[in-house]
Amino acid sequence: MAKRTPEKTARRPNRWFLKLCLATLMLVIGWTIYLDAQVRFKFEGKRWSLPAQVLARPLELYEGQALNLDNFEQELLLLEYAKDGRLARPGTYLKSSNTMRVFRRAHDTVDGRQNALLLDVRIEGDVVQAIRVDGQVVQGIFTIEPFKIGGIYPRSKEERQLVAYDDVPAGLISALLATEDRHYFEHYGISPTSIARAMLANVKAGKVVQGGSTITQQLVKNFYLTRERSIVRKLNEAAMSLLLEFHYSKEDILETYINDIYLGQSGSTAIHGFAMASRFYFAKDLQDLQLQELSLLVAILKGPSYYDPRRRPARALERRNLVLRLMNEDNWITKTQLDLTKTLSLGVTLKPSFQSNKYPAFIDLVRRQLSRDYKDEDLSSDGLRIYTTLDPQLQRNLEHVVAKEIKRLDRVQQNRAEPLQTGAIVTAVGTGEILAILGDRDPRYQGFNRALDAERAVGSLIKPAIYLTALEQSNRYHLPSAISDAPFVIEFENGERWSPSNFDDDSHGDVALVEALARSHNIAAARLGLELGLENVKDMLRRLGVTQELNPYPSLLLGAQAMTPIEVAKFYQTIASNGFNMPLRAIREVADHSGKLLSRYGFEVKQVISPQASYLLQSAMQETMRNGTGKSAYRVMPKQLVTAGKTGTTNDYRDSWFAGFSGDYLGVFWLGNDNNQPTGLTGGSGALRLWSGFMASVPQYPLAPPRPSGVSVRWFDQSTWKETSENCSNAQPLPIWGDNVVFETQSCSSTSNTIKSWIRSWLD
Repeated sequence: MAKRTPEKTARRPNRWFLKLCLATLMLVIGWTIYLDAQVRFKFEGKRWSLPAQVLARPLELYEGQALNLDNFEQELLLLEYAKDGRLARPGTYLKSSNTMRVFRRAHDTVDGRQNALLLDVRIEGDVVQAIRVDGQVVQGIFTIEPFKIGGIYPRSKEERQLVAYDDVPAGLISALLATEDRHYFEHYGISPTSIARAMLANVKAGKVVQGGSTITQQLVKNFYLTRERSIVRKLNEAAMSLLLEFHYSKEDILETYINDIYLGQSGSTAIHGFAMASRFYFAKDLQDLQLQELSLLVAILKGPSYYDPRRRPARALERRNLVLRLMNEDNWITKTQLDLTKTLSLGVTLKPSFQSNKYPAFIDLVRRQLSRDYKDEDLSSDGLRIYTTLDPQLQRNLEHVVAKEIKRLDRVQQNRAEPLQTGAIVTAVGTGEILAILGDRDPRYQGFNRALDAERAVGSLIKPAIYLTALEQSNRYHLPSAISDAPFVIEFENGERWSPSNFDDDSHGDVALVEALARSHNIAAARLGLELGLENVKDMLRRLGVTQELNPYPSLLLGAQAMTPIEVAKFYQTIASNGFNMPLRAIREVADHSGKLLSRYGFEVKQVISPQASYLLQSAMQETMRNGTGKSAYRVMPKQLVTAGKTGTTNDYRDSWFAGFSGDYLGVFWLGNDNNQPTGLTGGSGALRLWSGFMASVPQYPLAPPRPSGVSVRWFDQSTWKETSENCSNAQPLPIWGDNVVFETQSCSSTSNTIKSWIRSWLD
């Protein structure tokens, strides 16, 4: 047996050591490759799940616009404009008796950048009379930036607004470097000198005032790693910091840090990045912050809860002044700047100028309309900018009126155990844009959206479709045409009987078509609908925009048909828009996070009703407001505001409806109980009060549709509805469609003519 030599015995451990070193090296290389892939994958891919930003319509200012000075001011306050007599900077305004001076902020739109601008807007009689720029009267449309009404969030509920490195204020960068990483532009991701400097500063202060991690390490810790404290995690942090610096520029890394860092909490939503923190704490764009505000944001990042400037202002002030002192020590600011800035207050807004979703019912509608074209993950992670149709002034007025009126109506309703609920929607006549919406009496409620989902019987709201079907037949029916309101009974094959009755439990014999609609006679409407044919009435509803399945029984004629407020608004929109059917829309444009236009939602228009029949129906619905079931509206609305509308009440007073429109706005209101119990309210005593209160609060133009060809105006006695002379005391003008249409006539006495002429001359 061969004897081992000493040399062979000595070599064997060296071999094992080499193998161990080689294995370790391979492991380190493999782990480094893995870490490198991790670093590059996230940094070069989608770095954050960015919520979609949902924006209201921008306020447009132009000569002739209906605009109330107080409503204008409320929108400026919503946008966090400050009252300032000097108008020294964008985001300020000054209000006088008839003029609003506004230093408009610069803002981006899908059509381009709008620069900051000083505007003088003169408003008299709730109408914009003139707009001046630099003292000169100018024509055109000027926009104020849109209010952010909410977002569509990922599960993580992080809110951030991206800012490019070139747009970051120099003061923020210098504050960051002085406080967090003095040698940032010199090291390669880790800095032993920074660790030593931080330790020395902490010893001098007797507490922790600086950290030793570089900005790159902080980014790696927040961006890639968990909050676990271990040696392995620290080694990973160091390795990934070196890899990050190897692949990317200092500017790219710092930009990512500025957009990623956590800086506060708004309810369940985390505020990330300095741009969003600027909005959250100061209601300003990051580029508009002053030195004391920038230094406060840098102070907060050490502990957003501990240094919360609203809850712990003394701590925040001390930390901010420390940041300023460090900036002075590193020669970023002078001693004079330091001494002056330290005397300034924190300057944060009293409340966070951020709410995750201020108008939940409208956000719900936006999500539903967007779901036709975008996936859920796109909406909650790609940072889309959704430009919507919501009008903050109208929304505010709607919320205010409903809150006030519904409390009064609570005391009237029969079922006191449950508070009244409401669903309401306001649209723009002529475009179909949805301007305001309520899904609950509490406008911040994020549950069941009654404006979109509460299906309730509509009652007499359906009657205009019956009368419109008749008025299209100009050879048979006109506004003064007599129709029967005499009782009748229908017996079905199964033996059941249907006998409609009027609200007053009376019948009225022969009545004029215009009067039957204005006073909402049930028997007359049912008789007329059956005479026209139920299928023809259903066809009219389809043409007007009703898409759901319709009740096949005669009870449809009296509103035994369930609809939601938005579905009612669809077919009343066609009536209000002179017979033009147009889909209701809540979105104008969608852009990506950089502002590039992705989609534009124009309005589609199709004429489905003749202009003559539409004009006649609108005239009849104006009579509803003057002398019919809607006349109580003018107790609060100005007399000169011409409107048209219709009340709706269902059996046992379970539902109270009103739908009506002016020249500018259509409003549909529903009141009821979720348990479908009686309310004790008619359409006129309930929903109409909400509608009229809202319409009275909004500057707008009266209804004044152009009279179409083939329609003339003739005069009729209001008692008999026989044709008479214009000079008769009881005469009323009615539009008539068609030539050579003959009506029964009656004369009036010369005395009444004289009195009528005298009254008219006196009024003139």
